[in-house]
Amino acid sequence: MPRYQLDRSIVIGASPERVYEIIADFGSWTTWSPWLIVEPTTRVTVSKDPAALGSTYAWQGEITGHGELEHKKLIVGELVDDELRFLKPFKATCQTAFKLTGERSGTRVTWTMDGAMPWFLFWMIPMFKTLIGMDYTRGLTMLKDLIESGTIPSVTKVHGQEQVGPLRMAGIADSCAVDNVGTAMDRSFEQAREEFRKLGASTDLGMVSVYTKFRMNAGVFEYISGYLIPADVTIPASSPLKTWSLPICKAFRVEHIGPYRHLGNGWSVANQLCRFKKLKQQRTGTFEIYRTPSPKTPESEIKTDIYLPLRG
Repeated sequence: MPRYQLDRSIVIGASPERVYEIIADFGSWTTWSPWLIVEPTTRVTVSKDPAALGSTYAWQGEITGHGELEHKKLIVGELVDDELRFLKPFKATCQTAFKLTGERSGTRVTWTMDGAMPWFLFWMIPMFKTLIGMDYTRGLTMLKDLIESGTIPSVTKVHGQEQVGPLRMAGIADSCAVDNVGTAMDRSFEQAREEFRKLGASTDLGMVSVYTKFRMNAGVFEYISGYLIPADVTIPASSPLKTWSLPICKAFRVEHIGPYRHLGNGWSVANQLCRFKKLKQQRTGTFEIYRTPSPKTPESEIKTDIYLPLRG
């Protein structure tokens, strides 16, 4: 069977022993799991001794599917090595591990996966690696906050189908790797603000980013980041600003409350629920509107609306 490997890492401001204590305890996983956010009602069963060799963590849900993890090797402060068994929607077994390395600023946590796809699903490997890689990044970011501060400032509210539009925006079009989207968009917004200043155009209607394409196999977003503009504003052809518009339509809306580093949680919920509900998306692009862009807003109160325009 065709094999795959992937890994993601993060530095956590705590000792390897403290980080190990949380990761090795399956009882903590419901707090920072990147998969339970979309379906909090997932039935989770954990062994009586959740941090011991041979202990298990099993889940069963309509969206999350069925599966289980088992601790296969544990080295305090160094390694948590597990076997991951998917049972539904397809059967597969792979190895996952958390490798801990002490650094001056804390502990580097590297989360790995090593497995194989059924032969008839070989074409899904690049997409699978991108999606799981994004999940790993979300999970590690939540784990870091949990260990460093004792809480995870990320709340997702599902509002469902709403009417949206008409909308029109102008911004800087660019592309970036999934893991660099925050830094890349900051740069694009800075360029967009400067271009709006040159044109004497207002940025008061709000900040917005439109994802025009997701090259999933490559793990690359194409996007436009900028500001909402009135329908009668003309952007000169010589300007580097690119315009985007959306007519009145239905869209699936999810609200994320918390810092932008956790915004992927909101997107994961929106996309998975749309697929689960079999809602058909338009090809015009998905977008996010930043409702509280002021730097004075406490990070736990930052609000971002995520919209997936729908067909019909």
